[in-house]
Amino acid sequence: MTTSSVLSILAAAAITLQLLLAPASASPHMKYIDAVCDRAHDQDYCVKTLTSHPPTAAPIGLHPMADAVIGLAISHAENTAIFVDETAKKDPTVKNAFTECHKAYLAVATALKGAIVKLKTTPDKATYDVRASNDHMALVNQLLGKNTDPASTKLKEMTVQMEKLLDLAAGAADAIDDDDENIHRRV
Repeated sequence: MTTSSVLSILAAAAITLQLLLAPASASPHMKYIDAVCDRAHDQDYCVKTLTSHPPTAAPIGLHPMADAVIGLAISHAENTAIFVDETAKKDPTVKNAFTECHKAYLAVATALKGAIVKLKTTPDKATYDVRASNDHMALVNQLLGKNTDPASTKLKEMTVQMEKLLDLAAGAADAIDDDDENIHRRV
């Protein structure tokens, strides 16, 4: 192999490696992820979550991105509601609290579904609906209190995750609204 061939191969390998290791913000889709994550309280969590979830990793626009982010939160709320409902039926020691938690998670899922509809016409109301869902999470935290049983501990972890996803969903809705009236809520 000639020296020029070896150098050409090394140059091609270096360029390929550089493209593979380029920061995510070099991606044309990152502007939509950045629009959401700039509004999130935990920006590292936001970027990690949105770049690893296929519907949010390569959005084709801000509205599809917001729909996907809120959809991710809806999915978590619905899955948690199922867990809570099944646990309440099996474990009489947590039945009362978990029944109320189930209602709270169903309310969150309903509010988020409404937010997706409102994104197109009244994005400020969509942002409000998402943020108001935090009240339901506060109720769940209050109902769980200092419970340390395994089911309550798991629900507490799921609730922390829900709160993080609600923050991302609110950021996505606010990115659509983008009139900065909600900037004080991001600080």
